[in-house]
Amino acid sequence: MEQDNEYRKLLEAALFMSSNALGIKELGEITGISSPGIVSRLMKELNEDYVKRDSSIELVEIDGKYMLGLKAPYAKRLSSMATVPDISRGSLRILAYISRNNGVLQSSVVKYFGSGTYDHVKELSEKGFLEYRKQGRSKKLIVTGKFKEYFNA
Repeated sequence: MEQDNEYRKLLEAALFMSSNALGIKELGEITGISSPGIVSRLMKELNEDYVKRDSSIELVEIDGKYMLGLKAPYAKRLSSMATVPDISRGSLRILAYISRNNGVLQSSVVKYFGSGTYDHVKELSEKGFLEYRKQGRSKKLIVTGKFKEYFNA
């Protein structure tokens, strides 16, 4: 029982220090817990601890990976403290539009924002915030897990 408490603290510390979401396997390697089942159980218990404490921090799961994040009301009030990504202003505008209309065709985005969209989409896909799939003569633009992690979306 005491060892489980120490492992939960270690998992929490790993999530706090990581700039990326971490999967069960990664968390096990970092903490030295060899059983994925034990890591999963401890992550569930850690989440229950946050819920029980009514903390402003929450354990967020995105595509099977975990990260610590602020609950929505606190994130909104403190968003000015967050670091700004190294993305151009135009690309951020386009990324916001695509995130609201996930799965939108690039041709529609170009009609809305103009031909500069191509450069912005290239920048965003190179930085890992967007992926695309060919759809006819256009591309279907989709935000990635990295986008969800970075912007806590």
